[in-house]
Amino acid sequence: MTDEYHVHEISLGFSHDRSMLADFLLRHHLRFEEDIEAAYGVFDEQESLLGCGCCAGSLLKCFAVDEALRGQNALGSLISRLVENRFDAGHYDLFVITRPKNKPLFTSCGFYTLAETADVLMLENKKNGPERFYSEFCSEDTPQASHSLKEGVGCIVMNCNPFTKGHLGLITFAASHCSLLHIFVVEENKSVFPFDVRLKLVQEGTAHLPNVKVHPSGPYMISSATFPTYFLKEGEDAARIQSELDITLFASRIAPIFHITKRFAGEEPFDRFRRTGRKGRGHKCFQSPKASF
Repeated sequence: MTDEYHVHEISLGFSHDRSMLADFLLRHHLRFEEDIEAAYGVFDEQESLLGCGCCAGSLLKCFAVDEALRGQNALGSLISRLVENRFDAGHYDLFVITRPKNKPLFTSCGFYTLAETADVLMLENKKNGPERFYSEFCSEDTPQASHSLKEGVGCIVMNCNPFTKGHLGLITFAASHCSLLHIFVVEENKSVFPFDVRLKLVQEGTAHLPNVKVHPSGPYMISSATFPTYFLKEGEDAARIQSELDITLFASRIAPIFHITKRFAGEEPFDRFRRTGRKGRGHKCFQSPKASF
């Protein structure tokens, strides 16, 4: 960055600054998202906004830079300020979800690819994050390959807000169809019941099932509550794009750690993320010997 430009925080508490940021994003065909906790801008000597970057929780997002700043490492300056802000707020594992075309921009700023689909790319500020996080849940007595277990290794990712008979029914069904079943309880606190309560309910509710292991989901299970949509064009299916990224990340980075070959899901006709077109509730299993769900 040259002396002509400087970076400072945008005061979201002031309506003028908030509107300035929203208008700037709109000019770049992006949308302002209400969950933004902090934002930084690149300004010229006249205090005109020429670039911006925002954050919400552990997610860095809403990046936009004018042509005048291209080639001056504006993105690097914004990311540096955002990372410092997030570290001060207690968030150390940071993520970016963006278009695949932006990969070189973020990898040059110290981010590593987690998963990529045709529509979106997810990056993290640490290398081998999933492997480091989930390795502690692979106990010494867990077989080293799924083929050593006759019925294979399965999993369920569930929120359990709260834990119900329906959840137990799905778990019981899944546990009867594999030798070992891993339950990942969604860790983010976007529910009525806090995570520690939900985790304890699932642990206590499945204690009678000897082949079930319960774990926190960690930050690598992508939910509709945290998936950013600011860069999506009108008509794009956010639910499909988010689900595709989630399953790609799970199949390519998480499933191999646990040797998972089956992922179970409940059917809910009134939920757009889980309905299957049939009336009533049931169970589904997605499986592949290579964990390509």
